[in-house]
Formats: sequence, C-alpha cells, structure tokens
Amino acid sequence: MKRALLIFGTRPEAVKMCPLVRELRGREGVRTLVCVTGQHRQMLDPVLEAFGVTPDFRLELPRREPEDLAGLAAELLKGVGAVLERAKPDLALVQGDTATTFAGALACFYARVPLGHVEAGLRTYDMSRPWPEELHRRAVTLMSRWHFAPTDRARQNLLREGVDPASVFVTGNTVIDALHTTVRDDYVNPILDWASGSRLVLVTAHRRENLGAPLERMLRAIRRAVEERPDVKAVYPMHLNPAVRQTAEKVLGDCERVRLTEPMGLVEFHNVLARCHLVVTDSGGLQEEAPSLGKPVLVLRDATERPEGVDAGTLKVAGTDADRVYRELSRLLDDPAAYAAMARAANPYGDGRASKRIADILLERI
Repeated sequence: MKRALLIFGTRPEAVKMCPLVRELRGREGVRTLVCVTGQHRQMLDPVLEAFGVTPDFRLELPRREPEDLAGLAAELLKGVGAVLERAKPDLALVQGDTATTFAGALACFYARVPLGHVEAGLRTYDMSRPWPEELHRRAVTLMSRWHFAPTDRARQNLLREGVDPASVFVTGNTVIDALHTTVRDDYVNPILDWASGSRLVLVTAHRRENLGAPLERMLRAIRRAVEERPDVKAVYPMHLNPAVRQTAEKVLGDCERVRLTEPMGLVEFHNVLARCHLVVTDSGGLQEEAPSLGKPVLVLRDATERPEGVDAGTLKVAGTDADRVYRELSRLLDDPAAYAAMARAANPYGDGRASKRIADILLERI
C-alpha cells in the first residue's frame, strides 16, 4: 500500500487540506498520513476538530517573534525532514504558499519524495505582494511533480513558466469542498444576534505588507463607513499577531458598531460569512469562499493572485488608501445595483468536488 503524507500548519491550509485528508482516507490503496507543523497551533486545532482529522505527526516549534521568518523556515525544514525519515512516504502534498508550504516542499525535494502542490499556479508576479508568499509559491512550483490548479487561469500561469502540461490539473479549489460541510441552516450565534436587523460587514486583515500605517488607514475608512450608516455593523475576528491586534484595538476598540473578537472557529466563521452582507479583507482564502456564498468582496490589497474573481465580478480590489477603501465600501452599501451585480456573479472557484478530483488523479498515478 502506498503512503501519502499531507503537510500543513496554518489555519487556511487546514481548511483547504482537511477535505482532501478525509477524501483520501476513504480510498483504498493508499494510507494517508498527516503532519501538522504548528505554525498556527492555536488557530489550527479547532479546524482539525471540526473535520475530525487527527494528525499522525505534530511538530513542536519553539516560540519566536512573528518577524523571524528565517528562524521559522529553518525549524520547519528540520522538523519536516525528520518526519519524512520516519514516515517514508511514497508521495507528499502541500497547499498554497505559506512558510510551511515552502519548507515542506524543500524538505521533500531534499528527501527525493514526489510532491503534489494543491492550489498551484496563483501569481501576482510582484515579489512584494503578497510578501513572502509570492516567492514561496513560485519556488514550490519548481519542486513539484503534480500541480493541482484551482482554475484555468492558474493553469495558464504554470504553462507560461514552462511547466509540463501533463503535470498540471484543473481541479477547483478545495475550500469550496469545506464550505459544503460547515454551513448550516439552523446555526445560531451571539454575534449574529448582536447584528440582527443590521447589514453585517465581515472584516479580516492581517497580511504582513499591510501591518502598521496601511492597516490603520484601512480600518479608519471602515469605521467611518460604518458609523455613517445606522443600519450597518461590522465584526472583525482579530489575528493573533500582536501588531494586528494593537492597531485594531487602537482604531476600532471604542466603536459601538464594531465588534472585535478572538479568531473564530471554522464552523462559526463560515456561518457568520454565510449570513453577512459583504466582506472586506486582505485574506486570500476569503476571496474564494465568499463568492461561493454570494457575498461581494472588497480586497484590501493593491494586487490579487486571484484575478478570476475580479474578472467574474465577485471581487473588487480596493487597495490600502483610506479614501479609496471608504469610497468602494460606501458604493456597495449605498448602491443596490452595484451590490447585486457582485452578489449574483458566478463563482469561478469550483463546485465542491476538488478533493475527489485530486484523489482520483493521485491514485491513478501511484
């Protein structure tokens, strides 16, 4: 029996990999092992619990400052390398573009373990946006044998870079698979009770390139838009990064129409997302999740590696300038036609069967 090792360590990776873990564990002919790196230990475990996934290997990373990327990468490379020696997999899978993804891929390359990249081919072609993720995903492409692209545009990116077409597969995005198991019609929650009768804006912001002044500008614009409209409220589940939380509390902490919360569990977050009015975010995964639920997304970045959503009309890049963020948010809140056009746009990220497609491809080839 072949052995497959799935390597992930952050909450977004877990959301997108757990459906694939469950799919592979239900197949014959492969033993599926899971290694979690602990890059987001506190935020990762609730996702594992939500999907009923128990890791076979768990790294214990030393505590370090969030800015110590070199130290993090070194610990991840060493830890995943040790797991590969113990697990002796016939193949491995990584997802996306995190430090875990990059270090896990490099460890597999050194160990000569064939690698599959889930969510391959995303590009901005700007190494500073997002930083350092753009480097990570480009490097992982060089080390991968199988490339599971979520969209045809991602596939075309890979082909332009000289990747063998026979190794690239358009599968859709596994995050849509996750939503099919977490959103519930009968869900109740205190945040939703608080927002009852209001249009709820869901805010997330945490990217490294936005920390400091850009984040403060964006949050001030959001506060202004919310306070000017008595039927609008906002909820901001804060990232654990102290730099994010300090800015959020400084700008929004005394605003009665905004709730700052701890990171939400996966089921809670997806159900709040399903019931919100619109999303304002610098996250990558939310740009895929929200359109599948008919929620317009304002992207708090100057560029996105998910242009399919922009082309489809589900996403609008709002940048980080306060006036522009305020203007774009106000347009969606005040112009029903503009809101409806984004809410009704077709989701370009798949049909919820990406995990099945990936499993079929892997089993056919091993």
